[in-house]
Amino acid sequence: MKFDKAYCLSLADKLSIYDVRELNFDETLAFDSTHEHFLCPDDACRAAFPQSNVLGTFNARNVNYVRTPHFKNLPATLHREGCPYGQRKNSAAEEENREEHFPSELLLTRRQYSLPPTPANPPAALPPPPRPTEPQERSPAPDKTSVFAHPVECFVSNIGDKDLLKRMPLKIGEQTATYWTFFKKVEYLQDNKGLIYWGRIKEIKDYTSSFRIDFEKKVWADKKPHSVNIYLSKRLIEGYRKRKAFLEEIKYAIDSQRELYCFFYGVTPQLKQVPSKKNPQQTFAVFSADIDNLDHLIIREVPGLERS
Repeated sequence: MKFDKAYCLSLADKLSIYDVRELNFDETLAFDSTHEHFLCPDDACRAAFPQSNVLGTFNARNVNYVRTPHFKNLPATLHREGCPYGQRKNSAAEEENREEHFPSELLLTRRQYSLPPTPANPPAALPPPPRPTEPQERSPAPDKTSVFAHPVECFVSNIGDKDLLKRMPLKIGEQTATYWTFFKKVEYLQDNKGLIYWGRIKEIKDYTSSFRIDFEKKVWADKKPHSVNIYLSKRLIEGYRKRKAFLEEIKYAIDSQRELYCFFYGVTPQLKQVPSKKNPQQTFAVFSADIDNLDHLIIREVPGLERS
């Protein structure tokens, strides 16, 4: 059986698998999931067994994951009788690697964890973080998340179930819609602002310290097709707390022969006039935007999506 939350012993709080991935890749915090103890999220079950009765993680440290990340029972993991997490039979969604735990809200303020910062000169092996007696920040409500990867995974892994995506609600900021409505293909970005735009990547331009992502589909405006791109600046990347993981991810994408897609939120590409490389005196129109928050950008595969 797989499930999305577990009790982290050192933090004395329940984390989603997406929280664990965030912590693993955050260079400003001292956290390594391989040194952590994750226990059953059911309070009564957790109290019935010693702290050695732990869970495992799937894809908690893999940047370029394809399958749905999750916590899982290990062969020796025990659960009390009646524990909802103790059942051994997987659901149909689990068998198909679909994310079943849909958050109803994406929080735009990043969750704060009770962890010590990474020291300037960290030792070869960091000790486990101390267990706080009263964590200042508790986990958000069960149906909310601050990790962009969570709603994206819900959409991607269930993309073949249009009816489900049309039923599931999602709130971001002051805007509420269904998952199906919130995820807008980039070629239709003029239809509505403030959505999660996504599309197949045509090319990623590597400018050494910055990048430009060009989308395959074009936007029709003024009876003409216009290219769409987003720009990731050097300043943005250098100041990103998950810089190493991001660079690994985007360089993998550049070298990959697979079809990859980009999802982003927070900016809406606008029609701009840019100078031509061949003739700087001439300009051409393109829909473009500068990304301002890498927490709200993901490059990944979309398994099962038919090319259209």
